[in-house]
Amino acid sequence: MSKSRIKVIQGDITDMEVDAIVNAANQTLLGGGGVDGAIHRAAGPELKEECRNLGGCKTGEAKLTHGYQLPARYVIHTVGPIWKGGQHNEEQLLAQCYRNSLKIALEKGISTLAFPSISTGAYGFPLERACQIALREVKTFLDQHTEIKQVYFVCFSENDFKQYQEAFQTMPT
Repeated sequence: MSKSRIKVIQGDITDMEVDAIVNAANQTLLGGGGVDGAIHRAAGPELKEECRNLGGCKTGEAKLTHGYQLPARYVIHTVGPIWKGGQHNEEQLLAQCYRNSLKIALEKGISTLAFPSISTGAYGFPLERACQIALREVKTFLDQHTEIKQVYFVCFSENDFKQYQEAFQTMPT
């Protein structure tokens, strides 16, 4: 049942018309490269101003802001782990990113949201492993919470899209 509420697509997360998009942020929350920079540019300078007042964010945690000039009403910022070989709780921290983002969505009454591929860019988390963790955590959460109607995994690159599609297709229903 919950698997039908998950979709893997290729595209630009800043174009998503959902209640919230998730930002793969850095600990300052003030913008950076990759998806983080794209979200900040698309949202406009008000996003950075709101983020300045949040006091940063620890790895695995998540914080909420408005979406400003984005089609999404909100941005959930989460800080993924930097891959250091897998011996520093990277998998648990990545799982926490998804769980904490979903908890915020539930608390705020967000029923549609979109995730990027967290930690798989500059942070170097192995893509195949990250896909498995992301899909498992979202499916487990959706199994317990019917209030969230649709979750998108928005992959920017063709390679990420293929990896997520493959992981999604082999995921149990």
